[in-house]
Amino acid sequence: MYKKQLLGTTFSAGILVAIMMLAACSRPQGAGGEGKSEDSDVPVPVEAATAARKAIVASYSGTAALEPENQAMVVAKASGVLLKLMVEEGDIVRTGDLLAQLDPEKPRLELARAEANLKRLENDFRRSSDLFTRKLVSAEAQEKARFDLETQKAAYDIAKLELDYTRIVAPIGGVISLRMVKEGNLIQINQGLFRIDDFDPLLAVLNVPERELTTMRAGQTVSMHVDALPGVQFEGSGARVSPVVDAETGTFRVTTEYRDETQRLKSGMFGRVDIVYDRRADALVIPREALIEGDAEAAVFVLEPAPAEKADAKKATPAPGFFSGWFGGKDKAAVKPEKDSKPVPTFIAKRREVKLGYTSGTDAEIVSGLNDGDRVVTVGKAALRDGGKVQVVEANTP
Repeated sequence: MYKKQLLGTTFSAGILVAIMMLAACSRPQGAGGEGKSEDSDVPVPVEAATAARKAIVASYSGTAALEPENQAMVVAKASGVLLKLMVEEGDIVRTGDLLAQLDPEKPRLELARAEANLKRLENDFRRSSDLFTRKLVSAEAQEKARFDLETQKAAYDIAKLELDYTRIVAPIGGVISLRMVKEGNLIQINQGLFRIDDFDPLLAVLNVPERELTTMRAGQTVSMHVDALPGVQFEGSGARVSPVVDAETGTFRVTTEYRDETQRLKSGMFGRVDIVYDRRADALVIPREALIEGDAEAAVFVLEPAPAEKADAKKATPAPGFFSGWFGGKDKAAVKPEKDSKPVPTFIAKRREVKLGYTSGTDAEIVSGLNDGDRVVTVGKAALRDGGKVQVVEANTP
């Protein structure tokens, strides 16, 4: 009995020693901090683009809100009850069109009284003049008659003007953008009634950094994309460029104007303005996203061919049938040696400084540092190091 127990213990110990030896043999080289890490040679997946020659425009982009060239706030010049509204918001009006009518009754009576007094004083002045010619009245009496007549003429003109002010007319042509009163309201002098916006043209004013002062001039081609109308481009022109730089902001004002016959552009719309100040027909261009951010000098990662490598098949594996002699059967855990895999196409990413020319939208012109056909990394730059291995993958498309 004791011999059987001893034999069983010896047998178990032998199996344990064999397992430990197997684990030691199958440990990858470099584990525990020794040797070279396998991850250091793993290619980084990136997306790339090819440098090519094409036309490029040099432009400045900025954001601004549209505002009308002319805008008028219509206010009441007389007091009275608003009898009738002639227009509503959105109506197009011309200069002099009737917008509203105040109650004219009281001003009409005031005008009639002023006219009667004027006729009486005109008769008095003619009589006084005749008497003065015959030296029957003094010069002071004649002068007083003249003064009374002139005063009444002014009163008549004021009464006539007050009656005219009951007709609210458009001071400029445009669109009724705001109505602030209703019929039946008691209107006071200088009370706001309407706002008229002239949408032809509409203006967008940009505050441009002073470094662009030499490139901006009136008459340049401009375009605008508004947030409310995606995919639609509106053409315009540079109306005027301020020659003065604001000392506090370091910017100057550039005013662009747009004439939209379709009347889709409205005052207050917000969008992006592009001002084109130069064009080049044959420039070497890459995507702007290929430029390495944060570098003092402009640089890119250029893809260079690398020798194809084969997968490592020298990893230690347990010998097939290692335990078969002990248990008299096949070793289910046995691993067959890996066959040589096909070469994996990889590249080397080399950092290269470039000299930039114009930038426009998503494109950047390269003056020197690249050749036509060079491939540059566009996505995945943050994980790269100079000389590191990369593998180009296709961009995901929605």
